[in-house]
Amino acid sequence: MQATALSTPPAPPPVLRNYRISSIDALRGLVMIIMALDHARDLLHFGALTEDPANLQTTTPWLFATRWITHFCAPVFVALSGTSIYLQSRRKSKGQLSAFLLKRGLWLILVEITLVTFGISFDPGWTFIFLQVIWAIGISMVILAGLIWLPFGVLLALGALILLGHNALDGAEAAGQAPQNLLYSLLHRQAFIPFGNGHVLGILYPFLPWTGIMLLGYCLGKLYQLEAALRRKWLAGLGAGAVLLFILLRATNAYGDPLPWAPQANGLRTALSFVNTQKYPPSLLFTCMTLGPALLLLALADGWRNAFTRITTVFGRVPFFYYILHFYILHGIAAMIFLAKGGTIAEGLKGAEGVPFKFVVPGVGLHLWQVYLTWLAVVALLYPLCLWYGNLKKRKDWWWLSYL
Repeated sequence: MQATALSTPPAPPPVLRNYRISSIDALRGLVMIIMALDHARDLLHFGALTEDPANLQTTTPWLFATRWITHFCAPVFVALSGTSIYLQSRRKSKGQLSAFLLKRGLWLILVEITLVTFGISFDPGWTFIFLQVIWAIGISMVILAGLIWLPFGVLLALGALILLGHNALDGAEAAGQAPQNLLYSLLHRQAFIPFGNGHVLGILYPFLPWTGIMLLGYCLGKLYQLEAALRRKWLAGLGAGAVLLFILLRATNAYGDPLPWAPQANGLRTALSFVNTQKYPPSLLFTCMTLGPALLLLALADGWRNAFTRITTVFGRVPFFYYILHFYILHGIAAMIFLAKGGTIAEGLKGAEGVPFKFVVPGVGLHLWQVYLTWLAVVALLYPLCLWYGNLKKRKDWWWLSYL
């Protein structure tokens, strides 16, 4: 007599209780560390207000590299924000996620024009209001709050269309034929717009291409449903493809960036010209140049556990907390340097003509090697603070922690 096997229904898929992925947090933490170098240079370097690190006629390779390496930060930060949103969608309903994105997006915009602007400027009159990466993430979240109701394929196509197509606007802008209004500047053109009684709105991050990057980052999250080996192959393939597209398009100067490269006095400066792409707003080539290597690193770091990734993960788990604090610490150091050089508080608050940063004046500050040492010291100072806050978020489920 043959025994009959009892068929059992397949087990339900596991509930995703924690949407954090260690390799994503490690990469995000790494770019947060690098980001602080750029802001340390902006606020502490004695030549930051007079030297353009991207001007190949006047810059040094070291100064150029100090600025260039930080180009990776904003696109990686925005893309991984989109990926984190997708991972949250695995544990929240569409309605819950949409409401969260709307509220958090508006909150981030408010923080940008208040806490972040003051941390950058130290200006109690808010003479200059900045719209930078936190604004770009916030407005993109507001837009994504509506877009997540669309099919995944539509979101992927829309993100790709924005990334590949937005540089078609460059010609009209260069010819002065693009609309000259606030809405268009918010959308695609960096602008400094006076308003009120002596105030200026600095639109540094026009949101259209950043929203495209967040959409593609959101779609990237789908790879984290795949088996690890297959996911690494996809990440490596996408990263290599982006790098190859950058090289091929950049070599032709045909499309993808309004700043053509050109042969320079020597091979090194020609190479610098080749990688000197536009960030404001981020061109297709800028995005491929930065996100391509980032995807390759994600593929390589998937599953890594070592001392370095444990350190960067501490920062990557609390990016908003880190972002706010590092501006206040760096600008506080800049103020102390100004006062130590003989300046007064009244002079510091008056500031230099045309400079939006108080206590920061041309010619006063640190040499570049001193900026590096200060940057490392600030990162070391932030580590225990971020570790404490990250552990607090693990222990407590207070609703407001998700907004910080």
